[in-house]
Amino acid sequence: MGKENIQRQPFKVLGGRLKYSREQRHESLDEVSGAVEIDSEVLQKFEIGESRPSEEILLLLISHFEIGEEESADLWELAGYSEETDGVSGSVFESNENMRQSAFVLPMDIRVVYTDMVHVMVNNYGVVMNFIQNSGPNNQPLAVARVGMSREHAKSVIQILQQTLDQADQPDVQKKLTEPRKVNNKKTQS
Repeated sequence: MGKENIQRQPFKVLGGRLKYSREQRHESLDEVSGAVEIDSEVLQKFEIGESRPSEEILLLLISHFEIGEEESADLWELAGYSEETDGVSGSVFESNENMRQSAFVLPMDIRVVYTDMVHVMVNNYGVVMNFIQNSGPNNQPLAVARVGMSREHAKSVIQILQQTLDQADQPDVQKKLTEPRKVNNKKTQS
């Protein structure tokens, strides 16, 4: 392999192992990218060795492919990550079960981002929606939000969205207040 090829594909061995794991499960790029919630183009760059996944994405891929501890440690090393930086006591790969149950919680951003387009991917793992704006450099589409959910949740979102739009389309009916009833304050004598 020439020096130029190594520079363009510095993570070729790592990428080849990830691609092999995907192919062993008979999954497409779109299926895996949907499962770990990354763009299929990004996953493809990982597989050809042009770039490496972040630590979080690599852990998600390892968990998704159900890769064993020894091979996981090899992939981690091929990506250039050390076990000391994982923030977990002991081996990063002590248990795939622990990785499968992890979740990222980020503080809520209350800003509203308006979008022009949405790209929806559906696969066996659920639904991923990419909300896009035409405001990037040279008016290129720019993804501003990415949301993933189960198919069942997506169906409930559709229902709620439809109900809300229907309610918004109904004309506002102003209610008239009725006059208060007069109460007889006279005491009756016995």
